[in-house]
Amino acid sequence: MGKTYVKLVEGMQFVARGESGHAVIMDSDPKVGGNNTASRPVEVLLCALGGCTGMDVISILRKMRTVPKEFSVQIEDERASEHPKVLTRIHFIYRFTGDIPEANAKKAIELSMQRYCPITNMLNKTAEVTWEYQIE
Repeated sequence: MGKTYVKLVEGMQFVARGESGHAVIMDSDPKVGGNNTASRPVEVLLCALGGCTGMDVISILRKMRTVPKEFSVQIEDERASEHPKVLTRIHFIYRFTGDIPEANAKKAIELSMQRYCPITNMLNKTAEVTWEYQIE
């Protein structure tokens, strides 16, 4: 079983450490007692989501021997207006630069979305998840 530790630093700033030992700092808006020194927890979740699917896609493309010159993932989200303000819609825009066959890009994204990314597979239980890609 994995363990993550989250500790209050001051105000509303927290430092979290997972099993790798690396720190993730989170804070909130001054309106709710924070000092705006770091990302909000849901922002950190969305960053992790982008990293998770991004690592999947690049790993799969490397196995296909089609590595992009540049690669990025943009995530657009919508949240419920009432508490707990869960994510209700997540849209990914995958951007590739280089000689990437369209079929390979699509296959890599589909495998990440449907099979490999645990964060996406958890969030799609409560949010509508869609995606698109662009090859330049």
